[in-house]
Amino acid sequence: MKDIRHNKDRKGILILTPFFSPNIGGVETHLDDLVNGLDKRGYKVYVQTYSPITTEGVPWKPREKRGNAVEIRRYSWFGKNLFHKVEKLPFIDFIYITPYLFLRTFIWLLSNKNNIDVIHAQGFNAASIGVVFKKIFRKKLIVSTHAIYEIDKNSKMAKRIVKVLNGADKILCLSEGSYRELISFGLRESKLDIFKYWVDLEIFKPYKNNEFRKELGIKDGFIVLFVGRVMEKKGVRVLCEVAQKLPEVNFVFVGTGPDEDYLKEQEKSNDNIKFMGFVRNNLLYKYYNASDVFCIPSQYEEGFGRVVMEAVSCGLPVVGSNKGGIPEALDASVSILIEPTAENLKNAIEGLYRDNNRYLELKSNCRSYAEKNFSEKNIELITKYY
Repeated sequence: MKDIRHNKDRKGILILTPFFSPNIGGVETHLDDLVNGLDKRGYKVYVQTYSPITTEGVPWKPREKRGNAVEIRRYSWFGKNLFHKVEKLPFIDFIYITPYLFLRTFIWLLSNKNNIDVIHAQGFNAASIGVVFKKIFRKKLIVSTHAIYEIDKNSKMAKRIVKVLNGADKILCLSEGSYRELISFGLRESKLDIFKYWVDLEIFKPYKNNEFRKELGIKDGFIVLFVGRVMEKKGVRVLCEVAQKLPEVNFVFVGTGPDEDYLKEQEKSNDNIKFMGFVRNNLLYKYYNASDVFCIPSQYEEGFGRVVMEAVSCGLPVVGSNKGGIPEALDASVSILIEPTAENLKNAIEGLYRDNNRYLELKSNCRSYAEKNFSEKNIELITKYY
């Protein structure tokens, strides 16, 4: 493929985000997909971000060039366990995340502003930086939100969010829930639109006659899979409670986070719980294909839940929370969505375990549902505003 890195006809997009790969998470995986998709579509892409803040022990490069015209700059930052301590404190989180990324990006823009046509800020902290750069450098600003804030619409924080986001040319919300919340805060509907994540359907697909269970060291039986940050609000502890009530079903947990030690203890005391720890996203298809059901037991208003898209693309029915954006991603043809109490989750999982016809009915719908709803064409919901 011809290298067109310096082709001035390519529109320049600055992706501004505190979190990017190899940091682990649904947003980070989406941004990888976005960057790669933009590169294929003829954009120049510049990413300004930090070194991995929430994921320890993964190799990373301060400077990376990718594809035809992608340049990534990662700034070293003290993170690790400190981020987990401040992420629930909005003001402290803002002070921790924002100033240094602002400074380094400002210095970079002084010599690169002519390469940039659009600043695309990811989340509120990046948006706070983006609105300043929009004024200084006179660039179009797009903001993507990846979460539901779950705060009082009359709170000082809600007013701060409105003040910042009003400075954007367009705000892209990941879900109807986020869209409605921002309108309730006071943002105009004309300022907002909704976008959707997508997955690589060539990677996340059913693999017939695979031996992934043997390869991954997962024992045979009916397997329920969890993938995500291992923390209480993601429902990890509730799902362990379910596992204790269903000893005939095996539960596999993949991910990193504050509850890693808790899961290791649960694995020691329960034969049907296995904790795999960190797994790179490009290997997750093996875990989906080695499992029978995917569970997303989130105890909060999940923004969208990208992992459910990957699971369904691999042919896994989903049992999970009816909160946040999850019901927008899935319908009853491929999932059972419920109030995520231990008893409700137990009943839903046990129902699929014992009723093979019902299980196969959901499973048979998964791939066609994914092809219809989770393809890369969803990137056009973003690029139309560039």
